[in-house]
Amino acid sequence: MPVDQHSDPFEERLSAALHEAGGAFEGQGGALAAAGQARGRRLRLRRRAAVAGGAAGLALVGVGGTLLTPWDDSPAPVKPASVAASGSAKPTAYSADDVFRTLRKLLPKGKLTKTEARGTTGDLPPLALGVFDDGKGEGAVSVGLDRVRTDTKGFDPVTAVMPCSDGGQTGFDSCRTDVLPDGSAVTVYQGYEYPDRREDTKAWGADLVTPAGQRVSVIEWNAAAEKGKPVTRPEPPLSTTQLRTLAAAPEWRRIVDAIPLDQRPTAAASASARPAEMAGWVILRKLSLLLPDNLKRVSYGSQETGFGYMIVDDGKGRSLVQVNVQPAMSDVADELFGDGSETLKDGTRVAVHQGPGEKGGAGVVMWTVDTLRKDGLRVVVSAFNTADQNKAATRAEPALTVKQLRTIALSPRWRSAVD
Repeated sequence: MPVDQHSDPFEERLSAALHEAGGAFEGQGGALAAAGQARGRRLRLRRRAAVAGGAAGLALVGVGGTLLTPWDDSPAPVKPASVAASGSAKPTAYSADDVFRTLRKLLPKGKLTKTEARGTTGDLPPLALGVFDDGKGEGAVSVGLDRVRTDTKGFDPVTAVMPCSDGGQTGFDSCRTDVLPDGSAVTVYQGYEYPDRREDTKAWGADLVTPAGQRVSVIEWNAAAEKGKPVTRPEPPLSTTQLRTLAAAPEWRRIVDAIPLDQRPTAAASASARPAEMAGWVILRKLSLLLPDNLKRVSYGSQETGFGYMIVDDGKGRSLVQVNVQPAMSDVADELFGDGSETLKDGTRVAVHQGPGEKGGAGVVMWTVDTLRKDGLRVVVSAFNTADQNKAATRAEPALTVKQLRTIALSPRWRSAVD
């Protein structure tokens, strides 16, 4: 059905809300929905800061108002080793030691043992990861630095920062996104390494994005490592106020500015490397148009790009439906589509998976249709027999049949940048 002939009050409200907020979603305190995948967003950030032999999480904390350092011995800015003798304020590079030393100086009193660090000249973005002990037990602390694109239409730090969930699917004890006086957006959260809490490891963090596209991501644990180490203290060492202040420190922004130009994700570089990812709000609009009319749209959310979800209800209980849209995936086609997959006449490959949910909720099943077009566009649509993967199933089957999921995944709408 042509878009101009489609009349759906929910879809119209969704479209209006997304455009008014520049891609943001309705939610208390400006927190943006994340499809039960705010954790997925955290993992995405961690991959950007991944180090050999382990992953370091990133995130930020933010609250509106003036930022005040909660400890007395605030350090002086760190002068990078690579700054010229002339005292130029803009360094050509920061070494791994510079980045780690900055973290040490910005932390409150205690001992910081280095685990890993990266500077501004490598293939991966800067990182500082260590084990901090304030006398009350060890806790891993990580700071990752990167850039986000600001040359895209409608760029807004609020839509680029890690979003909170609107549906309680991430298992966070708290999560809040705020805009600071300088226009930066920060999300501060208190959560767990495992959303189902099968272990007591807590993961608290702060994710900050500035109007200039500088990203500072901080995460900490109440154990000496993200995984594989026992809990050493009831809570991570830094309070949410301290996390926020650490993420907002100007020293990090100077380091981000020193990342070489050829490492910055410009539009030209992105266009030459791979097609642009579809914006989350566009995915949501398309999904809303493609869902059967008998389904009530209860809530929705997305990541900045590539992912969107809706919780729907057919009168028999709520059901989570999620969509991943990924360009340029042809190089992994054989890994994704093996025995039992199907190749259509136009070359599109299709695989159907029916099994237990990803998060371990009791009785949760996940039905998925995975598709890959000849041009490399991958569209994956999944439905669950619950609104929250981390909790028990609330219905016998998902609200969508495999046939309906297939129809959605194979829709030509996904090949258009608009509706």
